[in-house]
Amino acid sequence: MSKIVIMDHPLIKHKISLLRDKSTGSKEFRELVSEIAMLMCYEATRDLPLKEVEVETPLMVAKTQVINGVRFAFVPILRAGLGMVEGMLNLVPAAKIGHIGMYRDPDTLEPKEYYCKLPHDIANRETYVLDPMLATGGTAIDAIQALKNRGVKNIKFLCILAAPEGLEALTEAHPDVSIYCAHMDDRLNSHAYILPGLGDAGDRIFGTK
Repeated sequence: MSKIVIMDHPLIKHKISLLRDKSTGSKEFRELVSEIAMLMCYEATRDLPLKEVEVETPLMVAKTQVINGVRFAFVPILRAGLGMVEGMLNLVPAAKIGHIGMYRDPDTLEPKEYYCKLPHDIANRETYVLDPMLATGGTAIDAIQALKNRGVKNIKFLCILAAPEGLEALTEAHPDVSIYCAHMDDRLNSHAYILPGLGDAGDRIFGTK
């Protein structure tokens, strides 16, 4: 079964409240998305393996710990996922970045892949798929499957808001993928938008309509 982590940190709750506000402009919205992603990255990397090393301090040699051989890849789902990358890189600056482009057919609501560019060694990296919104789950499911088809095995999915319907669909489709969600909202409306939600994350990040 998927590991599902719903964040409960006060800073994340506060920043999500600001994200929801329709009066929040694009600049502040982008900054908030990045900050939330950084806080989520802290939690999503909690289980990284460590090894003991010796470091010479100004006073003596100390036994301390460093991350043991893990290499990272961050893969935002275009375009809204791009808003989460900077915050993730603030904590893990050595990560490589892939991109996968998906769009939702306005009639069928089915996701379609239109672009995929990944690090050549991504199959050997711990991969974090980024998308601010998990609505029906279709886009995330197909994006993760596209990565698996290219040999990626160790995958975590990070989103800011999720609908229960999307969370259920994603866990059923990919029970081996850990899911980190900043907040779970109430439901989807008839147009597959998350309620209460925050509107279209891509439009609000990039100032488009």
